[in-house]
Amino acid sequence: MKAKRGRPAGPAAFGALMPQRAVTLPDAVDRLPVWGWDRDEPVWWLGVHGGAGETTLAAASGVGRAASHMWPRTPSGRAQVLLVARTNLHGLNALRRAAQQWAAGDSAGAVVIGAVLVADQPKPLQRPLRDLQRVVSGGVPRTWVVPWVPAWRVEEVTEQNVPSSVKKVLASATADIVIQ
Repeated sequence: MKAKRGRPAGPAAFGALMPQRAVTLPDAVDRLPVWGWDRDEPVWWLGVHGGAGETTLAAASGVGRAASHMWPRTPSGRAQVLLVARTNLHGLNALRRAAQQWAAGDSAGAVVIGAVLVADQPKPLQRPLRDLQRVVSGGVPRTWVVPWVPAWRVEEVTEQNVPSSVKKVLASATADIVIQ
């Protein structure tokens, strides 16, 4: 799949597939905490910073649950996670730190499926952010980009206001989820 406007090529753009040896942990203050859940979900949408959009994506996809900015520890011990971040500098840096934490093996055994980046504005990203997005995407198995949805600024997410372009992205991101 060919990349457009400097974006990673979506599900065909593979990065790190599993935690790596010799990856150092981010500083303690930059790590996401772990939270024990009393149930398993098909997928956990883990917002790597406040306002990432994980609750919106969970509602829009109809699959899984938002993980409240914490690595989920589940009864099965195998939580499938989609990291969620905005495409601004803060969001991409938070995603970098979360990917580093996962790569260092400090994510409660989570299986990171990839990252879903949520557009933070209707305009294309500026070059420095496109470059950072490309680099950060290499730290997770796959990356998907959800385009800007104007309705979501003023309305709750409903089946009626999820554009088909977003449905396709979410279907692709959740296609390989293993139902436990």
